Amino acid sequence: MGWRCRAAMLALTLALAAPAVAQVPLTPSRPDPNDPDSVLVEELVVVGRLPGPAWWTVSNGTTTVYVLGSPSLAPKHMTWDRGVFDRRLAGASMVILPFQDVHVTVLGSLGAAFNFLRLKSGEPFEATLDPATRARFVAVRTRLGLPASHYGTKNPLAAGLVLATDYREKTGLTTSDPTKLIKLLAARAKVPVSQKAYNLGPLMGAVIRTPPAAGRACFDEVLAQAEAGPEITRTAAKAWAQGDVPGALANERTYERCIALVPGARDFDARTKADQVAQIEQALKKPGHAIAVVPLRPLLAQGGVLDQLRAKGFTVTTPGEEQPG
Repeated sequence: MGWRCRAAMLALTLALAAPAVAQVPLTPSRPDPNDPDSVLVEELVVVGRLPGPAWWTVSNGTTTVYVLGSPSLAPKHMTWDRGVFDRRLAGASMVILPFQDVHVTVLGSLGAAFNFLRLKSGEPFEATLDPATRARFVAVRTRLGLPASHYGTKNPLAAGLVLATDYREKTGLTTSDPTKLIKLLAARAKVPVSQKAYNLGPLMGAVIRTPPAAGRACFDEVLAQAEAGPEITRTAAKAWAQGDVPGALANERTYERCIALVPGARDFDARTKADQVAQIEQALKKPGHAIAVVPLRPLLAQGGVLDQLRAKGFTVTTPGEEQPG
């Protein structure tokens, strides 16, 4: 893989990790100061009544936005009951999607490439590890079919992010589904799509500025996930497809626990939530109904998308209150 491709993948992995930061118990004793999504709004975390994935609704009394909570990580091309979605797509004024596409300016691209080159090392990353961790890492990368030279960096966060990407690719997991399918279905139905794009070039530099201890913690989390295998993600995806929100939230997202320590990640998280709230507000100004897709944890967290919309006076109903329509 060329360095340009590796740089782009690293930037994408970092960006997709940032908005969904941590997986913790549903009722922690106290919030994690490093995690903007550590506390969920418990009354929103319910099992859906309708077939298929769970939906929430946001209404101003005349217009309704149907909100589908999406998993942060899922098997590629997973199947789910689209009956409710298809009915709601018909006649929708728009479909709002979480950002997926990397948009980097020319200067941002050059900066990303420069920063990636700074991360490269003349020796493989495993040479920096203690013997026990090195043996675990070598076992994982061997199982993934990758040589030591594939991880040519001394930066533990960079190594962890690349390992996360490799692990997901080799085990058929993705951060893109079901959003990718929904975008295709909306296009086929000629329903306008609203999807924000961001300049992600500056995030590459954040990898270098991350404290080594935080970077190593992220690497250790990813290594543990790769050792454990994809079954927990597959189980959570099945729960999501059945409207079991607590079960869907049980997915172990590992390195997102510490990604919030990357400089700029908290601000980026706040920005993406605010943009999603603004998009839903805009949809509520149009007669009829719309659809929004929001990652589950940012959707349900205190200070998250639904919490912000309730604070603005909009009516929010849960999947447990949902009626066919």
